Amino acid sequence: MYCTRAVSDAVTWVGGNDRRLSLFENLFPIPRGVTYNSYLILDEKTALIDTVDASISRQFLENIMHTLAGRHLDYLVVNHMEPDHCANIEELLLRFPELKVVGNAKTFTLMRQFYDFDLEGRIITVVENDTLSLGAHTLRFVFTPMVHWPEVMMTYEEHEHILFSADAFGSFGALNGHLFDDEIDFECGWMADTRRYYGNIVGKYGPQVQAALNKLSGVEIRMVCPLHGPVWRSGLDRLLDKYRHWSTYTPEERSVAVFYGSMYGDTENAVNILTSRLAEAGVKNIAVYDVSSTHVSTMIAEVFRCSHLVLAAPTYNNGVYPAMLNLLHDMKALNLQNRTVALMENGSWAPSCARQMRALLEEMKSMEILEPVVTLKSALKDDSLAQLDALRDALIASLMAE
Repeated sequence: MYCTRAVSDAVTWVGGNDRRLSLFENLFPIPRGVTYNSYLILDEKTALIDTVDASISRQFLENIMHTLAGRHLDYLVVNHMEPDHCANIEELLLRFPELKVVGNAKTFTLMRQFYDFDLEGRIITVVENDTLSLGAHTLRFVFTPMVHWPEVMMTYEEHEHILFSADAFGSFGALNGHLFDDEIDFECGWMADTRRYYGNIVGKYGPQVQAALNKLSGVEIRMVCPLHGPVWRSGLDRLLDKYRHWSTYTPEERSVAVFYGSMYGDTENAVNILTSRLAEAGVKNIAVYDVSSTHVSTMIAEVFRCSHLVLAAPTYNNGVYPAMLNLLHDMKALNLQNRTVALMENGSWAPSCARQMRALLEEMKSMEILEPVVTLKSALKDDSLAQLDALRDALIASLMAE
C-alpha cells in the first residue's frame, strides 16, 4: 500500500523509511533509522527526483505508481549516484520504456561503473544552469561537486522555488509520519542527528559547501528537499546558519567537549573533577564522552559544536590510547580546525601520549594547544591536582577571551 505526502500541489514525496538498518554506510549507528527521500513532480511532463535504497524498493514503487495514477514517467533526475539513492534506476527503466534519465557527465560515468543496464538513447546529459521544462515547472541544474561526491548536483524548481538538494541539508533519523521541519521539535529531536550527519558525511568538504552556499545565495528558496530527513519550509535561516558555521569550521558554542580514555578509572576521575570545577565556574553545556564506549561519529559531531576540546588519555604501548587515536584520525580526515585543545595524559612509568597527541593536532589547521598540559602518574595527587586547577583557569580564561 502506498504511503505518500504532498510537498505542494504539484510535488509529492514518494520516499520511505528504514528502521531496520542499524549502520548507515555500514559505519554510523542510526538507532532512529533513516529516511530515503524521493520527489515526484506532476505537470505536462512528469519528473522524479532521485530514487531510493533497495531496502524500500517495494514501498517506493507503490508510491510512484499511485501518484502517477496511470500516467507515464517522463524524466528521472539523478542528483547523486550513491547507491542509497539510485538503486531503482533499472527497475524504472524497465517499467517506463520512454523514460529519460537526466544527469551530468560524471553521473553517467558512475552509473556505468555501478550497473550494466543499457542507457543507449535513454539519457539527457546536462551542464551547469541547463534547464528542463515540464510545463509550468522548470528545473534548473546547479552543480555542487564534492558535496559530497564529485558528480553531485542540485535541482532548483523555478516556479515554486524548491531546491532539491541531494545529500546536503540532510539528517539521520526516520520520519515518524511528519515530513516538514515545522511539524517536529527540531532543536530537541533532530539537531543532534543533523549535526552528526553533516560532520561525518559532508564535514570534510567545508570549502565545497561554502562554494555551494555562495552559488545559491542569490536564489529565492522557499523550500529545501534533501535526500535524507525532513523537508525544510519554515526554518531555512536557521538551517543555513548552521551550515555556514559547520562549513567554515566555526564553533556553534563557546563550550567544552571532553573526550577521555580510562583503563581503570583514574583518568576518568580527573576528568570528572575538571568538569565539575568548570561547571562551578559557570561553563554551560559541557559534554563528556568515554572514547572507548562512544561511537566516533557522535564525538565528531560534538567537535563541530564546541569551541574547546579536552583530550585525556593514558599512554598505551608507549603511544596514544587506541580509541583516542581513532578520534584524532577522524578529526584530521574530516578537516577539523579552529579549535582550542587542552591535553591530559596518564602513565604509571612513562607518560608520553600528550606529546604524541600534540604532534597529531599540529598536523591539523588552526588548532591551538592550551597550556598547561596535565600529566598524571597512575592517579590524581596533590601535584597533578594543582596542574588540573591551572588547566581549569586556562580554559575559563580562553572561553571568556572572545
